[in-house]
Amino acid sequence: MLESREGSIKYVFPLTFALVNPLNVLSIIRMEFDFDAVNEEDSPFPEVRASVSNIDDPEMPAMTIRMWFIGLLLCMLGGALNVFFNFRQPAPSVSPLALLLVCYPIGKLLAFILPITTYRLPRFLGGFEFSLNPGPWNIKEHVLVYIMANVAIGPPYALNMIVVSQINYGIKNLDYWFSVLLVVATQLTGFGLAGMCRRFLVWPASMVWPQNLVTCTLLNTLHAEDDNSSGGITRYRYFMMVLAGAFFFYFVPGYLFQALSVFSFVCWIVPKNVPVNQLFGVESGLGMSIITFDWSQISWIGSPLMYPWWAEAHIFFGFVLFFWIITPLMYYTNTWDLAYFPINDNNPYDRFGKPYDVTRVLDSSLRFNETAYLAYSPLYLPATYAMTYLLAFALSTCVLVHTVLYHGRSLINGAKRIRVEQDDIHAKLMRNYPEVPDWWYAIVLVGFFLLMVVVVEVWHTSVPVWALLLSVLLPIIYVLPSGFIFAMTGQGITLNLQAQVIPGVLLSGDPLANMIFKAYSVQTLSEASSFVQDLKLGHYIKVPPRATFLVQMVGTLCASFVQVGVKEWMFANVKDICSPTQESSLTCPHNQVYFTASAIWGLMGPTRQFGPNTLYHPELYAIIVGALLPLPFWLWQRRYPNSWVKFVSTPVILNGTSYIPPAAGINYSAWFAVGFVFQYLIRKRNFAWWSKFNYITSAALDSGTVLSVIVIFFTLALPNGGVSLNWWGNTVFSQTADFNRMALKQTPSGGIPLIS
Repeated sequence: MLESREGSIKYVFPLTFALVNPLNVLSIIRMEFDFDAVNEEDSPFPEVRASVSNIDDPEMPAMTIRMWFIGLLLCMLGGALNVFFNFRQPAPSVSPLALLLVCYPIGKLLAFILPITTYRLPRFLGGFEFSLNPGPWNIKEHVLVYIMANVAIGPPYALNMIVVSQINYGIKNLDYWFSVLLVVATQLTGFGLAGMCRRFLVWPASMVWPQNLVTCTLLNTLHAEDDNSSGGITRYRYFMMVLAGAFFFYFVPGYLFQALSVFSFVCWIVPKNVPVNQLFGVESGLGMSIITFDWSQISWIGSPLMYPWWAEAHIFFGFVLFFWIITPLMYYTNTWDLAYFPINDNNPYDRFGKPYDVTRVLDSSLRFNETAYLAYSPLYLPATYAMTYLLAFALSTCVLVHTVLYHGRSLINGAKRIRVEQDDIHAKLMRNYPEVPDWWYAIVLVGFFLLMVVVVEVWHTSVPVWALLLSVLLPIIYVLPSGFIFAMTGQGITLNLQAQVIPGVLLSGDPLANMIFKAYSVQTLSEASSFVQDLKLGHYIKVPPRATFLVQMVGTLCASFVQVGVKEWMFANVKDICSPTQESSLTCPHNQVYFTASAIWGLMGPTRQFGPNTLYHPELYAIIVGALLPLPFWLWQRRYPNSWVKFVSTPVILNGTSYIPPAAGINYSAWFAVGFVFQYLIRKRNFAWWSKFNYITSAALDSGTVLSVIVIFFTLALPNGGVSLNWWGNTVFSQTADFNRMALKQTPSGGIPLIS
């Protein structure tokens, strides 16, 4: 269905030049078209041409009754299951991609069995006509179901705040209605914000959104059953073969021979050598061994077949610089006493080399105890954790300065309602549908912010309204910088650091206020990015914008009520939930992390971590460095427009490694190795194959692995405590210093000496 026309286009500059500064794409890319060979208009980007159809049928039905039935059913079912899994360790998750596959046969079945009769409502009800079966199950219905699932089935971030307040802080007045209104407000404020950004992040052709290319390829594969006109194997058959292979193969590293997943063979040779295990390890090491046979490890930070090659090169360069060079230098010179702790870990530590026990610095009323804190220990960070905070401080200013320098003119044009770019074929086809007015999204943004004000005031949460204004101002400031990076690289920016430090300073000693501030700010930006991504997906599939608006709104609302209901039922009926000894492993691992963060930043406060005369105070200078970092590259590019410097995007370098921790080095090194093969070698040497099969390979590997994980969990891991295979291939990796997270230096018997 989607044929490659690479041979008909001569590129003067590679596509990657444009993606470094996508809003100036027209001034960077110059193309010469052979009009005898190219008979129809298409996207200027080969990635988009390989994945997205450049034709549309405006008469194709989208918001059908069967779409609403399937979408709401799967959305609420998937959302309920993910909330249940959120409280269990270990646990799978129901991904939107899995629901995309599940809903396809259901849609085909309903199209086969439902009557094709057209019904008319009585005149007093409007006289509208409708049909339960308006024709074959089509791609627009299918993508609307996926969009509904993608924005709604993930466990709401605000649930962590509710559970921690009830379980850890003993706050009992947070009932069902508080919970559901909080979840709805935190999710849909971001929806309103997303809609206000369409002219910057959705309509321009250069806003590619790599994740959507995989989804588009899979959707086109499922609905283009005659794509074998070019000869050779069809995409659909290829997809099913790779999916089946990925499904069955994952049983090997996922169950039968788990050492292939954590393939730290160097560590197996010298299991007690701490430096070797730290450098080459997979569990707590820096992943210099590179090799793993587990697709879930390779794609932990995202499929390497999805990211543009230039972005992968940026991300891996940042990883090598900061985590393979600077971090080991700091660690092995014992900077900031890092050598007394594991080199890579997501737990803070005390001065005795043990995970930090937050309860020791709380009094009986769960308030901060200064005396106990001084008697116990400051909080120490492992090396990669300290590096992550340093990069986060630098990124917080770097991304803002970079956006102003590189995208300032486009932002001004967008504010004046001038088109940021000339329309490509997809934007032109979307003109057939009425656009959603900006005031719809403005009402949503303001309305759900006011709902949030009602929530914090009616339930007496001690959060002042000015703090709410500040918490929503953060995502408003960062939504466009984050969106630009997300659209280019597939990785967004989070506000975890800013959303903890700012209320930690302004509302010190109030963990509830800190948690609400963080939940509202982080979730608003996260949801805005997710909603914009799906708006772009609807743009690619040519779905009427108002249909996308409705399914996003309705799906999120319905899922919120169901998910909070599941949480309430579990905590009312499951014995010992969130206890470490809970018999069904419902130990609430995510909530424990959230509680620790709330105690550190809400109770102890950031000044004890980064203030004057503290161990990590030098990290604050990264804020200044981050603000200055884009300037030399921007000035050099303006002076020498054809220099290689124009390829450099400093925010991508800083942000690409933000998954560490909890990600380990192998999740980056193996990811880059696979990306190099597919996104550079194959794309360069066999573009025709890459154009037809690259994204469908990614979708098939993701889908087969997800289905295999779910099957293994429910058939082998969950029933009767699980069925395990105890042999060398499942135990060798557990006997290494890497697996046991050993530190380079042993902590002194009296603890690490405190700085004066």
